[in-house]
Amino acid sequence: MLYKSYLKSPLGILEVIAEEKNILEINFVGQIKRQNNNALSKRCVVELKEYFVGQRKIFSVPIKLSGTPWQQKVWLALSRVQYGVTISYADLALMVAGVKAARAVGGAVNKNPLPIIIPCHRVVGSKGDLVGYNGGLWRKKWLLEHENKL
Repeated sequence: MLYKSYLKSPLGILEVIAEEKNILEINFVGQIKRQNNNALSKRCVVELKEYFVGQRKIFSVPIKLSGTPWQQKVWLALSRVQYGVTISYADLALMVAGVKAARAVGGAVNKNPLPIIIPCHRVVGSKGDLVGYNGGLWRKKWLLEHENKL
């Protein structure tokens, strides 16, 4: 069974999808739908609230990643990027497979099912420019500014 909780955040409405023991997805949505909370989805909402007010830098909720082996490898590497730090797609590619994999890494980053928890917003262009964010560049900019002002 899947459970859904919602959070009105500075980035708009976030939908948290969980199963009994793991968080599966965080989505940017336009409206709150019927909530079907469980203890874990509520805990994730609390952790996200703490993040948005500057009280949390690392998430502790258990997650489960569903994707190809390549995507999971990229997401695992991405999860090691520290709070307030940015890296380029080329840097991430070097961590995963080699510099020529930057385009493939970008494709995997774009499919990240757990934005914020797996910090895809911390990946920038080679010159530090804001490029690509599934939630929109304004959200990426907000997240990076939020992390750098603390």
